[in-house]
Amino acid sequence: MRHIRNNPRYTRRLLACALASCLSLAAPAFAQSTGATIRGQVMADSAPATDARVTATNIATGLTRSVQTGANGGYSLAGLPPGTYRVDVTSNGQTNSQNINVLVGQTATLNLGVGGVTETATTGAATTLEAVTVTATNVVETKTSEVATYVSQKQIEALPQGSRNFLAFADTVPGMIFETTANGSAKLRSGGQNANGINVFIDGVGQKSYVTQGGIGGQTDSNGNPFPQLAIGEYKVITSNYKAEYDQISSAAITAVTKSGTNEFHGDFFWDKSGIPDWRAATPEEELLNRKLPSGETQYGAALGGPILQDRLFFFVTYEAKEFERPREVRIGVPTGTVVQFPPDIASQLGATTAPFNEDLWFGKLTWQLGDAHLIELSGKYRDEFEITDVGDGPNAPSYGKTKNNTSKRGDLRYQYSTTDWLNDAHLTFEDEFFNPRAITIGPGLRILGPNPARGTIVNLGGGQDFQNKGQKGWGFQDDLTFFGLEGHTIKMGFKYKSVEVNAFEQQPYNPQYEIDLLENLAQGNNTLASFVPNRVRFGAPLYGTDRNVRSDNKQYGIYIQDDWEVNEKLILNLGLRYDYEKSPGFENYVTPPDLVAALRGWSNLANADYDIEDYISDGSNRKAFKGAWQPRLGFSYDLFADQRHVIFGGAGRAYDRNLFDYIALEQSKSTFPSYTLFFDTPENPCAVGTGSCYAWDPAYYNPEALYALVAANPNLGSEVNLVKNDIKVPYSDQFSLGMRNTFTMMDHDWNTSATLAHVLSHDGILFSLGNRRADGSFYPPNVSFGNAPFGFPIPGYGSLIIARNGIETRISQLLLSLDKPYSSASPWGITVAYTYSDSKENRGNAANTDEHYSFDYPDLENVAFIRSVGISKHRLVATGIADFWGFTLSSKLTLASPPGNDGLNCFEGVDPGACDQAGRFETYYFSGQKFRQLDLAIQKEWDTGTNLKLRIRGDVFNVTNERNYTDFGDFIGVGGVQNPTFGQRTGNGIILPTRTFKLSFALNW
Repeated sequence: MRHIRNNPRYTRRLLACALASCLSLAAPAFAQSTGATIRGQVMADSAPATDARVTATNIATGLTRSVQTGANGGYSLAGLPPGTYRVDVTSNGQTNSQNINVLVGQTATLNLGVGGVTETATTGAATTLEAVTVTATNVVETKTSEVATYVSQKQIEALPQGSRNFLAFADTVPGMIFETTANGSAKLRSGGQNANGINVFIDGVGQKSYVTQGGIGGQTDSNGNPFPQLAIGEYKVITSNYKAEYDQISSAAITAVTKSGTNEFHGDFFWDKSGIPDWRAATPEEELLNRKLPSGETQYGAALGGPILQDRLFFFVTYEAKEFERPREVRIGVPTGTVVQFPPDIASQLGATTAPFNEDLWFGKLTWQLGDAHLIELSGKYRDEFEITDVGDGPNAPSYGKTKNNTSKRGDLRYQYSTTDWLNDAHLTFEDEFFNPRAITIGPGLRILGPNPARGTIVNLGGGQDFQNKGQKGWGFQDDLTFFGLEGHTIKMGFKYKSVEVNAFEQQPYNPQYEIDLLENLAQGNNTLASFVPNRVRFGAPLYGTDRNVRSDNKQYGIYIQDDWEVNEKLILNLGLRYDYEKSPGFENYVTPPDLVAALRGWSNLANADYDIEDYISDGSNRKAFKGAWQPRLGFSYDLFADQRHVIFGGAGRAYDRNLFDYIALEQSKSTFPSYTLFFDTPENPCAVGTGSCYAWDPAYYNPEALYALVAANPNLGSEVNLVKNDIKVPYSDQFSLGMRNTFTMMDHDWNTSATLAHVLSHDGILFSLGNRRADGSFYPPNVSFGNAPFGFPIPGYGSLIIARNGIETRISQLLLSLDKPYSSASPWGITVAYTYSDSKENRGNAANTDEHYSFDYPDLENVAFIRSVGISKHRLVATGIADFWGFTLSSKLTLASPPGNDGLNCFEGVDPGACDQAGRFETYYFSGQKFRQLDLAIQKEWDTGTNLKLRIRGDVFNVTNERNYTDFGDFIGVGGVQNPTFGQRTGNGIILPTRTFKLSFALNW
């Protein structure tokens, strides 16, 4: 096994610590990126000022933008980097000034007056400099038609959080779910769809993952963060009905801005420590062991920003690191049925261990303001992760785990040019992201099994199954042009082109997997691993002479236009249309192997099948790129009293995502590295040697080359075949919403509320199902309408056929309620409350998790009933609070959720007590013990040393009440009228972490 401490990343971390010490300065000032708009009307002596000039000046950087008012005194300043601005208006020798704080993507209305008339409305933002500091308020934009909410920098800085993943705060928005799995990996979901439908935009550039799951690059089964939190200024969460500029998405959009330097030097250094045994409560497994397992989590980082040329050129750089040791316990997976004295070479691999995770995150940015009309930004991100996974918390021994390297490099060169009437924003981008899980041990994998008939896994030893190299690399250009010279209209249009090479190389299983009956071997006197005799082996073998590097040089095109039409002072219409198109030569030009084509066309079982095999056979010319991705997006907002305090809004739109290359590449990867199963004749598991795939055991078969020789004469025999439908479509969602936002005054403070009804229908999710059919072309045997799939009817000369087509659909209706009292320096306390009611359904049967895309119990999903969605709670409440009190900053976060849906097989009414072929069906159950509750608290104290250097000490306590949010429940109701006694009962000790955990933080800034 690789010695982790010799990994070169540790050397780099020592250098990083030294750098962090040198940069122990302070948090850079506020975010610097385009996206906000200030608009309104100028009045002079109660009449529209048609000749007024409005100038916005960024307080932190000196950036200025000017515009002339129109015929009705209206003005619009678009593309402003979020931050604090002084807005000056001049008309007929008279002047007036106001200060306003604008957020990412916000359209803030500021009505100004000269000559004694001043009317101001700022969408909740303060209008005097004293009330606006670099600690931004969580401003609600009332007049947008989008279902959107802001996450402010104050929330990111103050709310309790353990992972420093900035996306963790998105669940303070109704409709969002931030999930953390048992192995520590995290993902973000919205609505009834899985994480693949998400897209995150950093400074206007999408971070989409084109190959692997997770929605955004680098988030596939990762403990790491997509971006350093020190670099994030603030972000906006749009759960549905986004405008036409957002692409490659079907659920929620996150649009974030990064920080940059300003006219003052600022820096920041932090160090976090948590997870050590004395600082956390024991897990249920540890309580059974009567001891805590070794563990620890350390996070540290630094940032520095400031001017290179005053008012012109600025820099910002940040680094963050994670060093985790996660506790794991290797335990037997199933009881052996009798008392067993495990051989020493098995017993030595059971017990406590740890799984390390290490991450380095860098981000740097240069901002150059050439003049009022020109802004250039150059930024880059580097992410490097090393992790050991699939060890412990079950039967996987350390030798059976896998190492995982996750790297990401992204660059963005941005040029923004503005004039009085229009703004052009162009990006030249680069990305290079790869995901490389590999088995730790190269050698035989030994699956030690219990006795028949269950044959459950007792422990897994030796070489694991994984070997992948998947990712994306390429460049792109996108350009957005905004025109606001037409009275009452803000017209935005743009296009995007990307050239990206995508790779989906995998060999599964990389190491042969030998199944060993433990009790049988012990009865035969085999007391060491070396003496064990397997009863079967599953292995993959390369087909020599074939190209196993599954790749495609994809070209992506997108174009859109949208008009934000201010019909009058009350009504705004948002009218948009988007079109996307992608060429994927690796899929479109693929040719189904001729021998396979002949076998499929000669397979009589398909003569009367319920699908046409010709739809899945490619000759290299009968596949075309999907051309139907037209996406109308319409919205409105109506300000009842033209004061932005009571606004009705709504919208309808369509949004297309994309098919993951990892899915559609399976027909190539399976055909170049087919897998086989061979059997060995043993007393308890006999087979006829020389018949079919049965052999007499020979220790030489531990050598993969010996196994390859057994299948060399017919390399396709038994190999699984995957085929993708030639006209595969792209998944999309249709979104509808109607709601109302209100601002009211209570206790001399403005409060914001929102109530929204949202309905989202997703279609054409990719589905893999069994293509095998019985001799008469049927899927089921006679008088059966469920289960008993025809796995025993493979392609002649091959193995089973798996076909991929569109089929997965979800339907969700939600009530989204929010209450918000923003924090500000003038009113240093704030609360947010987000409640979501979800009625979500899906047509996936046996959806063991929300990313499930396989279904083998039905021939397809066309006539399958919709059931309640798996993993989604009907009720979810997230409440947060922040308050400055007696020199301390106190914060809290409370998360409550009703039990999520569990997909179980109902055979209770089956007529055959041994099976449920006659009446089985999948249903969704809610187990009362599976509700989720977690309360997190934090307290922070800051000391000013008098030299502009500030010291902060902070303590966070997660899961204060030590709630046990259990995950393992029996979901099989029973069979033949006999109820399963474990149905709805807790069947294991798995919980959603953390247990009650304390984190200590130390920071310096100036």
